[in-house]
Amino acid sequence: MKVVRFRHEGEPRYGVIDGDVVTLVEGDPIHDGLTTTNDTVALVDIVPLAPVTPSKVICVGMNFAEHAAEMHHDGPQTPLIFLKPPTAVIGPGDDIILPPVEGRIVHEGELAIVIGSVAHRVPEKNWADVIFGYTIANDVSARDVMFADGQWARAKGFDTFCPIGPWIETEFDPFAHNEISTRVDGEVRRHGFTGDMTHKVPEIIAFVSNA
Repeated sequence: MKVVRFRHEGEPRYGVIDGDVVTLVEGDPIHDGLTTTNDTVALVDIVPLAPVTPSKVICVGMNFAEHAAEMHHDGPQTPLIFLKPPTAVIGPGDDIILPPVEGRIVHEGELAIVIGSVAHRVPEKNWADVIFGYTIANDVSARDVMFADGQWARAKGFDTFCPIGPWIETEFDPFAHNEISTRVDGEVRRHGFTGDMTHKVPEIIAFVSNA
């Protein structure tokens, strides 16, 4: 199921995509359960918003061997956690605003896990119980700021540095060999597969919820 968030009659609403039609749902399906209405709109007529409005964005760094090598690192033995603030989150079609800093701004397409319930000290075997679905995020970074600061908070936390969407896929298999490509003006800049992640989703859920 594809769950999309968009503006309808001036208010943010959620809907379920079925072909070229979006069926509106009541309230927030992530936290309140998914109840459809009889109201529909054409998919072509909506502009997707960020599908979630998180209190925080918990990220896992260098979770692909190729990326770790770019950072001159062998890769962390346990998930390497960092945070992005809610102010970094924007919708899939919104502009990334470049901050007034020197150096490169880089992009990394990532699998994003949408948590659907309180996740506190979740055993690895129960990882799926707290997940509502999955979407795509762009982990934008000011790379030279990252190296200069010696930590990642400022470099990855600028406003608009976390585009998310366009929708949440509730039936996604994170263990399959899913392709993630990051393109700029049609040119592939990054390319990888979810199956190549060093730390898999169950381990990440258990590790983060016990932090």
